[in-house]
Amino acid sequence: MAAKRSSLEVREEVNQNASLKILFRRAANDAVLLVICLGVFPAGRAAESLPSRPNILWISSEDHGPHMGCYGDTFATTPNVDKLAARGMIYTRVWSCAPVCAPARTTIISGMYPPSTGAEHMRSMIPYPAGKKMFPQFLREAGYYCSNNAKQDYNLEKPGRVWDVSSARAHWRNRGPDQPFFAVFNSEKSHESKLRVRPHKQIHDPAKVRVPAYHPDTPEVRQDWAQYYDIVTEADADAGKRLTELEEAGLAEDTIVFYWGDHGSGMPRSKRWPYNSGLHVPLIVYIPEKFKALRPPEYKPGGKSDHLVSFVDFAPTVLSLAGLQPPAWMQGHAFLGKFPEPPQSFIYGFRGRMDERYDLVRSVTDGRYVYIRNYMPHKIYGQHIDYMFQTPTTRVWKRLHDEGKLAPAQDVFWNTKAPEELYDLQSDPDEINNLAALRAHQEILERLRTAQHDLAQKIRDVGFLPEGELFSRSKGGSPYDLRHDDSQYPFERVIGTAELASMLKPDAVPALKTRLRDSDGAVRYWAVLGMLMRGEFGLREAHAELLAALKDNSPYVRIAAAESLGRYGSDADLKAALKILVELAPIDKNGVFVSMAALNALDALGQKAGSVADAIKAMPATGIVPDPRYSSYVPRLLEDLRGR
Repeated sequence: MAAKRSSLEVREEVNQNASLKILFRRAANDAVLLVICLGVFPAGRAAESLPSRPNILWISSEDHGPHMGCYGDTFATTPNVDKLAARGMIYTRVWSCAPVCAPARTTIISGMYPPSTGAEHMRSMIPYPAGKKMFPQFLREAGYYCSNNAKQDYNLEKPGRVWDVSSARAHWRNRGPDQPFFAVFNSEKSHESKLRVRPHKQIHDPAKVRVPAYHPDTPEVRQDWAQYYDIVTEADADAGKRLTELEEAGLAEDTIVFYWGDHGSGMPRSKRWPYNSGLHVPLIVYIPEKFKALRPPEYKPGGKSDHLVSFVDFAPTVLSLAGLQPPAWMQGHAFLGKFPEPPQSFIYGFRGRMDERYDLVRSVTDGRYVYIRNYMPHKIYGQHIDYMFQTPTTRVWKRLHDEGKLAPAQDVFWNTKAPEELYDLQSDPDEINNLAALRAHQEILERLRTAQHDLAQKIRDVGFLPEGELFSRSKGGSPYDLRHDDSQYPFERVIGTAELASMLKPDAVPALKTRLRDSDGAVRYWAVLGMLMRGEFGLREAHAELLAALKDNSPYVRIAAAESLGRYGSDADLKAALKILVELAPIDKNGVFVSMAALNALDALGQKAGSVADAIKAMPATGIVPDPRYSSYVPRLLEDLRGR
């Protein structure tokens, strides 16, 4: 098994030698000449025994976890994927990195963690890192025909032409003669939106569905879960169609097949949340016998692998299967092909802004334990996201909370968060028993906490910047490219302050007050958030500093200070806070990011914002946005505020 070379420069040199590789591939559409000239295989191996390059087919489906027969779910009806699994291998521990589609797919296409590129926020659009490519571009340069049918939904601007064809008509059949292909087919049949289609002809019996412990057991919830199983069956049928096409073309034994879901189920508290329930996805891989050299040691038909796999690993793995050394800047690890890397000890998840609501969560698992780090614990889990509240389960769940009729495990979702959470998937698969405070689990907690912090440091996580500053600090470039410039992003000071702020320890207040005078706005932002997170105590300890922060040159500092003063201060404090928030909320004057932050703060004030209701009604719903993907968020926030 080949290991990652110790010198990053060597890996870059191999990848940058593109012209020589392309010459060989075009000279003969055969890997024989390529591997002999580049020395990929041992010299003693006979050329005539080498197979041609594999085709690679990806079949993906939306919004479902491993609720499939081949994963042992006897309630599921998934005959086509089950048949593929019987020929291929199941990966049992796969995380999508993000619990929602756009950042999850952004992870895949780039081979980089979105918190390192600034692309973690739902339906955002960020410049691509300079000099980097999306992985199909490497395949196309190597002679592959790359088709995508049809979803992209990336949060990163494409660095040139990525696909030969990306449309509802894209198909591997349209490639050139004898040209190897990489083809993606995505099924939308199991998307969250299909959960709430009514009327619906029920296939799976709601009475027989298992309701997880965090959901209330009501007819609405049972119907949604049963309907979820129905639409997963529809996605399975789509997969069967694509597999049949391959077989009828006589290409089944020339093609490596992946089946995967883009994140966990579309049910609330799975989708959008970086728990195992939101990140755990199915992954089945079939590698034909003729390409057995590309299989991992544990591969066997119908087998299972506990190898930890993450979406950030997909790009380097596909390049490795195609015989291409993954570039050193990719942050994932190939788990198949000619350049596999050693198994990793951890895989990671994240949550940023979800549509119109801000949050910052990081998670990590070793396969058994799941660690959640909530950097904004003052925000409730179940913030009002318009799209999520269209699902019947969400509405009945919230209503029962308001009526005080939920069991403790079900009520957690509608309350503020603990800074840290730790769950044992072996004894608690629904992740409802937080072990973080228990003495017996402190060693495990520390190990996973360290892993989460180490990754943030390694990738220089830019998610700790207010979203608007991803643009303002980058000055038209990519946030990825400013990460190591301490003059633009003093990472250690920023994340250190975020840690102090969000762990909620009372003795951190003096240090936070000191950081209110820091020269960097993001440090001051987290220091003010630290006071806001501490509620009335934070206000008492730093009242003068919060009043001074209303004049800060950073609008995000002013907004956080105004929220703290408005929620926990005197009538005079509230008046000063509302003045600031009303000034900053209009999108036509301040842009979408400042507007969203201010409107969320007004929302957090609740009835205390009643005196500015007329000003809110007069605010425009359209204004300054860097990309149309941001256009719907301010209108949704205004609708919520005006509906009170």
